[in-house]
Amino acid sequence: MAAPQGFAYEERADGTVRITHHHRTATVLRGDRAARFVREAESGDPQLVMARWTGNYRRGNERTARSHPRHAR
Repeated sequence: MAAPQGFAYEERADGTVRITHHHRTATVLRGDRAARFVREAESGDPQLVMARWTGNYRRGNERTARSHPRHAR
């Protein structure tokens, strides 16, 4: 599996952190969560940290799983 790519984050003057994925806002963190995120991003692999914090763990098999008989309605 390839490492996550295309993430960026921006710390703002009001203490919020905006995380983007391919230039589109993925999430905005405020307060203690923003501070924890910045510490974690600076101490590890920022791309992986941003993927985890935004919940972007797609593996590409969603369409296949959706058509599985177990998910029939």
